Amino acid sequence: MAKKAKGNRIQVILECTEHKDSGVAGTSRYITTKNRKNTPDRIELKKFNATLRKYTIHKEIK
Repeated sequence: MAKKAKGNRIQVILECTEHKDSGVAGTSRYITTKNRKNTPDRIELKKFNATLRKYTIHKEIK
């Protein structure tokens, strides 16, 4: 069940950038929230990719 957005806070999905190029099956995704007013651009965070077993850059999708 999706949460309703309260004010400027919205849910975003982060997807690994290196996973597609590695040729390994599956994807690495995280769900987080961000403040639309303070960060209008797409965010990039370093998160752990369990399949590749290392920290990689995850970018916001959609």
